[in-house]
Amino acid sequence: MLGGGCGDLREEPLATWGSGPRSMGLETAGQPSVTLLPTPNSSGLGEEFEGPWPERSPCVAGIIPVIYYSVLLGLGLPVNLLTTVALARLATRTRKPSYYYLLALTASDIVTQVVIVFVGFLLQGAVLARRVPQAVVRTANILEFAANHASVWIAVLLTADRYKALCHPLHHRVTSSPGQTRQAIGAVLSAALLTGIPFYWWLDVWRDADLPSVLDEVLKWAHCLLVYFIPCGIFLVTNSVIIFRLRRRGWSGLRPRVGKSTAILLGVTSLFTLLWAPRTFVMLYHLYVAPVHRDWRVHLALDVANMVAMLNTVVNFGLYCFFSKTFRATVHQVIHSVPLPCTPRSRLKGAVVDPVLLKPLGLSRRAEL
Repeated sequence: MLGGGCGDLREEPLATWGSGPRSMGLETAGQPSVTLLPTPNSSGLGEEFEGPWPERSPCVAGIIPVIYYSVLLGLGLPVNLLTTVALARLATRTRKPSYYYLLALTASDIVTQVVIVFVGFLLQGAVLARRVPQAVVRTANILEFAANHASVWIAVLLTADRYKALCHPLHHRVTSSPGQTRQAIGAVLSAALLTGIPFYWWLDVWRDADLPSVLDEVLKWAHCLLVYFIPCGIFLVTNSVIIFRLRRRGWSGLRPRVGKSTAILLGVTSLFTLLWAPRTFVMLYHLYVAPVHRDWRVHLALDVANMVAMLNTVVNFGLYCFFSKTFRATVHQVIHSVPLPCTPRSRLKGAVVDPVLLKPLGLSRRAEL
């Protein structure tokens, strides 16, 4: 899978949580040691379910990952749905490419939360305790990596759009129609699905008992390159050029004006770079230095790195609200447009409403995200 919560929580049924080293097959005082049969670093395609697990490092995080992911999903999914409705209204009203890109980014974050956090971490890992057919696990791998690739590379599209808007404004006006924007988003989503197919053969890091094969090494490096190193390189170059252009305007005597879209872009890309850095480097450390199942410190580091990386799916809402007054006003409209079930019908019937008040709150044309 893309990366589990706690490896042991995903391997043991719920009844054994918190049972300590005895539930992990390690020697304890007064108890005979139990040696789990090792499994090779590959699985036969004919096996329906996963085989026995090799000896592994103890899970020192306990049940904390399950609580964390439950809270993350319970709070993050409604927030992202609210963000989707607000951005859809803004995109329909203004037809600006940046709103379409932010809408696609939020939609991919929702898919990531459902597929990775709910299906992967909670349902498959904690509830079902990994007792699922290999075909289901590997198919879920494709969806998990595809959702992850889509989220990252849509952010790359947003970066390219802001770069063209600031550095090549005339070209941006010609090539930034809603139709072309939707085509670019569709191309990225299709490419994300295609690049997720090879990860059907991805082996969970919790099971890497042997030295990594050539396929394992290629897939792990492809994951790090597609998700982190290449996108972050693009973010670094384009954001540096944007900041340099703004500073040069200040040097020439003009007031450097940082638009809301540019501020949001810098915030989104910076947070992604910071939140995904731990997982990427722990993955490479696991690949070449110490495997997760042998060293409890690497085990704990990957648990924490996965939790930090998934936090990236819920923080964008705060950025949008902080930088954009337009977005805050639209969210306010969305919330107040939802009818409350506790409102008495008699009050609605007898209320006399001024028709002027029924008009939606207008937003200034100059207000931009």
